Amino acid sequence: MTFTQKLTFADYLALEDTGIEGRAELIEGELIALPPESRINTEIATFVFSSLLAIAIHYLLKLYSCEVQTPVLEPRDAANRYPALVLIREEHRALCDRRMTITLEMPPPLWVMEVVSPGKTNRDRDYIRKRAQYAAVGIPEYVIVDPEEQAVLVLRLEQGEYIEAGRYTSECPLQSPTFPALNLTAAQILSAGQ
Repeated sequence: MTFTQKLTFADYLALEDTGIEGRAELIEGELIALPPESRINTEIATFVFSSLLAIAIHYLLKLYSCEVQTPVLEPRDAANRYPALVLIREEHRALCDRRMTITLEMPPPLWVMEVVSPGKTNRDRDYIRKRAQYAAVGIPEYVIVDPEEQAVLVLRLEQGEYIEAGRYTSECPLQSPTFPALNLTAAQILSAGQ
């Protein structure tokens, strides 16, 4: 499906059919199809998801299925993101009955995680662009899992910006403000994709 004019986010939300199979990002008014996730990224996200089920309410965890509206801060920023893993709030359940999209008018998710795909463009997107956008949305904690660097970065929101709460490698247990009972190491998380 081709659109003759640029879409606003409201236009995009009103679409019943985007004409794109799978997920898409709205970039400068155009819908751009997202490629499928890699095996490694999917296996890591699924491992963390299953680990969190023991300490979080299962229906509040969304694996590759929750869309978050984000402010466009720079040219070519997407107006929406699909984090690998999202912890939504209880009130999101009613707000997202029709569509699992958290808009800027809603309270932000409590926690998001991304798994970095190889390549400079992907690294910049997860470490710079999404970091700025998720901070602007007000998401309290952002976790970046980086298979290439063999590290997990935990970021905590303070005064509208993310500060590094911890960078974890090997067998050091992660310290998550959102999930204090989380008993995982970076090595366990990263080995899930091997």
